[in-house]
Amino acid sequence: MAMPMTRHRPFGVTILAVLSALIALVNAYHALQYLGLIPFALGPMSFFGQDVLGAALWALNAAIWLWVMVMLWRVDKQGWLFVVIISAMNLILAGLSILGASSFQALLPAIVLNAAALLYCQTPGVKQAFGAA
Repeated sequence: MAMPMTRHRPFGVTILAVLSALIALVNAYHALQYLGLIPFALGPMSFFGQDVLGAALWALNAAIWLWVMVMLWRVDKQGWLFVVIISAMNLILAGLSILGASSFQALLPAIVLNAAALLYCQTPGVKQAFGAA
């Protein structure tokens, strides 16, 4: 009976997985704010007058980040690519939310965490762990 191969998870990948979990929590928090279930703490939030659409987009991103976190935890090679794509998309969504009448301060945690994830996955150690050139 063949034993499954276990991949070693470098510390940098663990940090990226934890960062992904934090981003998922922030996205879920924003979704609940758009639905009016959690009060606005850092500033007003509105998504072009369609707060249900904003909540759906942030909730979808939260679910995707949880899926990416699992991929990173398993050191799946595609996890790195998904972090790059999803963090860039989250930054675009934050920008759209700001244009849609949300305050910059309210979206600052999402912007900072997504920018950190995007920059951190570009470090040589993380790229090497996933075999990215």
